[in-house]
Amino acid sequence: MIRDRLTALGLTLPKASGPGGAYAPFVLSPKGTLYIAGQIPQLDGEAQFFGRLGETATVEQGQAAAQLCALNILAQVEIALNGDWRRVQQCVKLNGFIACTPDFTQQSQVMNGASDLMLSVFGEIGRHARTSVGVASLPRGVMVEVDATFEVTL
Repeated sequence: MIRDRLTALGLTLPKASGPGGAYAPFVLSPKGTLYIAGQIPQLDGEAQFFGRLGETATVEQGQAAAQLCALNILAQVEIALNGDWRRVQQCVKLNGFIACTPDFTQQSQVMNGASDLMLSVFGEIGRHARTSVGVASLPRGVMVEVDATFEVTL
């Protein structure tokens, strides 16, 4: 069902990546909260969308980067739930980190790339709380990183 919605949107899930350090790509709590570690915009292990908003990147490029981060989040969800998307009860929260100049103020518009994807894929259970924060730099020089929290059935 989720893969069908992605196909209808002209999107496919990238291959889920492993951790880039001493952490897990996801943690499923005993109470049914699924935490997805920060995902950068990457395809097949190759980082995409470099630069800083307000300097070398446009809001539209930032939105595309945020959408790719969200696709990587979904790839982690699929692994965490062994492909059983029916277990997703709610996308609870997205946290977005946007590499930008000090005077850039459109972090929320950039994060719409991730938020819009969650709503398109999940419908109302994709509606979430969100934080959008500007930062000086991100791993591998990418412009966006997004983490997520989901409620799922065990």
